[in-house]
Amino acid sequence: MRNWKDNVYFVLAGPKEPGNIGASARAIKNMDFRNLCLVNPPPLSNGEAQWFAHNANDVLESAEIYGSVSDAVGDKHFIAGTSRRKGRKRGAFLPVEEGVKRLYDVAHAGKVAVLFGREDRGLYNNEIEECGFLMTIPVSRKHPSLNLAQAVMIVAYELSKAGIRGKKAAAGIANDNLLTAAPHKVAILSPAPRHPHTS
Repeated sequence: MRNWKDNVYFVLAGPKEPGNIGASARAIKNMDFRNLCLVNPPPLSNGEAQWFAHNANDVLESAEIYGSVSDAVGDKHFIAGTSRRKGRKRGAFLPVEEGVKRLYDVAHAGKVAVLFGREDRGLYNNEIEECGFLMTIPVSRKHPSLNLAQAVMIVAYELSKAGIRGKKAAAGIANDNLLTAAPHKVAILSPAPRHPHTS
């Protein structure tokens, strides 16, 4: 059975710094994801991305390269973006904890993409239009801008947590079903009674 994490794709739109790309690959692998997509990335031949990837070079080397965000998300069933800039024209915003729950649910049935913008300018309006909603990460008003790889790490972590919560919830439902099962079904799972030894 396909792991839901195999259906999650982290898409970096126009990243500028090779180090951020490598650190993002490391963050993705830290949380047991593996799909990295790069839209118009810089050359990665100077070794900086590989150094920051730190044992996640398999994720970096298998990254898919695209010429536009539309191409990168074209085969995805659902796309969520990330942004700290709010506005009426930028669509629906959800806290990251709520957004990842929706992505986790969809990822069981189809591919989902999490879209991250440029280090200096974020996502363009036409790229935001590709998204079902935007996720925000609560930060200090005095210094609200996150590094690209930091944002990737936080979203990957929250997605991983959503998966853990989902497994616990499923286990709880299974236990409830066992407790409410017909008595003869429960008896099958119960150990046979022990009879006292008689001499």
